[in-house]
Amino acid sequence: MKRLVAVFMAVLVCGLGSQSLQAADTIKIGAIFAVTGPASFLGAPESKTVQMLVDEINAKGGVLGKQIELIIKDSGANPTKAISFTKQLIEEEKVLAIIGPSTSGETMQIKGICEANKMILVSCAAAEVIVNPVAKYVFKTPQKDSQAIAWIFKTMKSLGISRIGVLSGNTGFGKAGKGQLSKLAPAAGIDVAISETYDKRAKDLTAVLAKLKARNIQAVVNWSIVPAQSIVAKNMKQIGLDVPLFQSHGFGNIKYAQQAGKAGEGILFPAGRLLVVDTLADGHPQKTLLAGYKKDYERKYGEDVCTFGGHAYDALMIVVKAIEKAGGTDREKVRDAIESLTFVGTGGVFKFSPKDHNGLGLDAFEMMTVKDNKFVIYKK
Repeated sequence: MKRLVAVFMAVLVCGLGSQSLQAADTIKIGAIFAVTGPASFLGAPESKTVQMLVDEINAKGGVLGKQIELIIKDSGANPTKAISFTKQLIEEEKVLAIIGPSTSGETMQIKGICEANKMILVSCAAAEVIVNPVAKYVFKTPQKDSQAIAWIFKTMKSLGISRIGVLSGNTGFGKAGKGQLSKLAPAAGIDVAISETYDKRAKDLTAVLAKLKARNIQAVVNWSIVPAQSIVAKNMKQIGLDVPLFQSHGFGNIKYAQQAGKAGEGILFPAGRLLVVDTLADGHPQKTLLAGYKKDYERKYGEDVCTFGGHAYDALMIVVKAIEKAGGTDREKVRDAIESLTFVGTGGVFKFSPKDHNGLGLDAFEMMTVKDNKFVIYKK
């Protein structure tokens, strides 16, 4: 009997040893994306992108000889779920880093948790408050709100527009953008005559748009990431609000323009160059990477690439590049490596620093417009 027990314990110890060795031979990276739900236009391409990348990296031998073990959680854009998944990834899965979430509201809910647990977070959400003020362990890949607004206001001035109406969704991204628009408008010579917020689940926005029309505005800025972006365009046409419509950089998925149909023609918005990679000069520093990602994604999934998938591409590759730079998976060393990393990504050329956990400048944007149901660089 004692001999059987001894044999059993030996097998058990060997088994545990194998599991420990297996765990040591992988690099666990967590991801929280809104794969389903109201923000699925963001989360679905993000999830597909990181899975494709991880498969490619692992097929080539992994990172520093170790395979990436990717753990994706679908939050459905629900902050409560994002909090739960974050704790699970930290406490149970013991991941090296977390990429995502898809939305600013979710990110702001887990920012403090990651900071308190010294967990690297590379968010795929855009609100500037994610990295301003800087938190030691928190980074983000989308361009800043303030930079997007600077491009919008610059374009408005070139068109002689000085009086505008603002719409924003009642999400973390919408709230942050609304605040930045009001804050930055005076210095740009822009008068925000009216600013209204709508529910992210709204199906009809004619009533709120009628309020804007009554104020004799020269343009509308809509700041949101939800399907209502296309509803705004349709409802503006229906009530005869015939002024330019500017969208945030949250408009960077062609599905939004397709849903708007003819009403979407002429929409203006700032975005990264992934959407217009075919028009870039061969010597552009992003051209090769953007063209490769676009080709691989569209061939694999049979759908157009979008900036949101690009944000996830950048988030994962920033972690990977930092691991390589750090020469291992010590979290503090990886964090330090991110903070000093220069990286050519889909969103631009990232140059992180202790004071800048986004790493992108105004030159990461182009002003885009919708023409013939496609995205093209805007030319006045």
